[in-house]
Amino acid sequence: QVQLVESGGGSVQAGGSLRLSCVASRTFPGPSCMAWFRQAPGKEREGVAANAHGGMTTVVDSLKGRVTTSRDASKKVLYLQMNNLEPDDTAMYYCAADIRGTTCSTAPGQYTSWGQGTQVTVSS
Repeated sequence: QVQLVESGGGSVQAGGSLRLSCVASRTFPGPSCMAWFRQAPGKEREGVAANAHGGMTTVVDSLKGRVTTSRDASKKVLYLQMNNLEPDDTAMYYCAADIRGTTCSTAPGQYTSWGQGTQVTVSS
């Protein structure tokens, strides 16, 4: 297990941008997956993007073109850059990690370590 702490959420107007960060409590000994999820009130948690240790990234189709994800050189920090935000992007955003993952998906069931979340609110 690893502890994850998200930051960077806030309130923005539609069309604005935010960059979320997630810091892991330790480095990973080998291949790993980190991912972003979000959950709006009354809705199920949904995948946003995933990032493999080797750099391969996956973004869900509905967010392609507006969202990118990356990890820093240490692989401990995961970023989510969100542009042209819409009110429907309002949600709690969570970071998750699969410390031994090699194929990184945006399925919540793959991930065993979760952060507490950071709130993103987009007003029209």
